Amino acid sequence: MNILIFGGGGFIGSAIADRLLKDGHALRIFERPRVQPYRDFLAHESVDWVTGDLTSNHDVGEALEGQDVVLHLVSTTLPKTSNDDPIYDVQSNLVGTLQMLNAMVEKKVSRILFISSGGTVYGEPVYLPIDESHPTEPLVSYGITKLTIEKFLLMYQHLHGIDATIMRVTNPYGERQRVETAQGAVGVFLSKALKHEPLQIWGDGSVTRDYVYVSDVADAFAAAIAYKGECSVFNISSGVGVTINQLIERIEGTLDRPIDRVYSAGRPYDVPVSVLDNGRAATELGWSPKVGMDEGLRLTAAWMARSIAK
Repeated sequence: MNILIFGGGGFIGSAIADRLLKDGHALRIFERPRVQPYRDFLAHESVDWVTGDLTSNHDVGEALEGQDVVLHLVSTTLPKTSNDDPIYDVQSNLVGTLQMLNAMVEKKVSRILFISSGGTVYGEPVYLPIDESHPTEPLVSYGITKLTIEKFLLMYQHLHGIDATIMRVTNPYGERQRVETAQGAVGVFLSKALKHEPLQIWGDGSVTRDYVYVSDVADAFAAAIAYKGECSVFNISSGVGVTINQLIERIEGTLDRPIDRVYSAGRPYDVPVSVLDNGRAATELGWSPKVGMDEGLRLTAAWMARSIAK
């Protein structure tokens, strides 16, 4: 199958790309100009690495030529900073996605998988664990934009027959996580801990999140590409809640030493608990997470230690 991955060179995208290459798919990876391939691809791996601007109809249209499936993994913002400039969030993410969908209609590419945000689209939990039918009341622009993109995907599915699959991923972590952009608590905490720097905690450390290892996310996308059922939205999660304090304790166990912590006032956009029910993905996709947190932290710490040593 010919698969175009927008954002296939990033943290999650590269893990998904590697997983799909194992399945024998031919990939076209679309990245920003000057972004280099994340590794050397083997002779038998079919990878066409292209660069361009996601807001350019020409660049996107060219990339779509001859493709069967699109994976949309691009986001220009992060949850913690999206409220600082919601206009940029909408212009760069929502408008770009609509241009992509219009190009898909023109090029007759009828399948798209979109990575949404299981950690932000639901907002304050009404019940736990959160399933796909839970109310969606996001508190940050990032989540609002993701949810709006979801709605447009389903509209294009209804109007133009584009088969849309929405993957609401919780808090992914693992190899190639970008710590310099504060891309996730696990990556930031491990990076600082390995450098013997104190960890900044917003609130009292009781905020609870659902962390899922990146290879499990990649497996979920591989399963979703093969899916022929009726469901359009899936939670991709561990289904296990871990507080910030518990996460730090687990990192201390992984590194076998204590870590300094600095507690600050809580942030208004941090919901106290977010734990997602992944039962639909288990039933429909035959997917469930395989990597437990202790193993995931060990693998991530080992990769990060190698990166720091370079």
